[in-house]
Amino acid sequence: MKPITLPSFLAGAVLASLLVPAFSAGFAQEAGTPPIDMAAMMAQAQKYTNPGPHHEQLKRWLGEWDAEVTLFMGGKATEPTKGTSKSEWLMEGRWLKSDFEGSMMGMPMRIVSIMGYDNFKQSYVVTSVNSMDTIMIHQEGDMDPGGKALLMYGTLDEYLTGEHDKMVKTVFRFPSDDEIVMEVHDLPIGEKNTKVFEIRYTRRK
Repeated sequence: MKPITLPSFLAGAVLASLLVPAFSAGFAQEAGTPPIDMAAMMAQAQKYTNPGPHHEQLKRWLGEWDAEVTLFMGGKATEPTKGTSKSEWLMEGRWLKSDFEGSMMGMPMRIVSIMGYDNFKQSYVVTSVNSMDTIMIHQEGDMDPGGKALLMYGTLDEYLTGEHDKMVKTVFRFPSDDEIVMEVHDLPIGEKNTKVFEIRYTRRK
């Protein structure tokens, strides 16, 4: 069997992530500081690199879903359009990939997202791209204390208005094990009627 090789740039990134801590430890010793306990350092690394209870929450998204997309302007909702979504592990127990297909304003739309929990940041993180523009959106956030909603915050550049780094909030609500409601809020609007976009997901039986 032909051995599997990584592209050179990817292999370099992986090696760097493994070697930098060891290099830093060696440099600290050369600088005259107390030697680092490598066993303790590796034990600490496991705390930040191993999946934990927060990653279990990602299982909520797994599966195939029917979806309804609604836009809001000044608190008034448009007629919902239909869509579908599929979520599966990109890396088992760590990273989730979700692929949505539907339409917006009569145009076909696809949204691909990667979601996970960053142990070091102690936050959920999600990065999304779509087929309608060239924007990549990154958001971070946490579950509410009751575990009924995930609140995430990030920024985007609004090319239609010329705004850069506009603050947005995305809320995932979990009415049941078979329902997820995703709301997108445009925070610069003010205190009221900030919701501009919503997708309601219902698990396919």
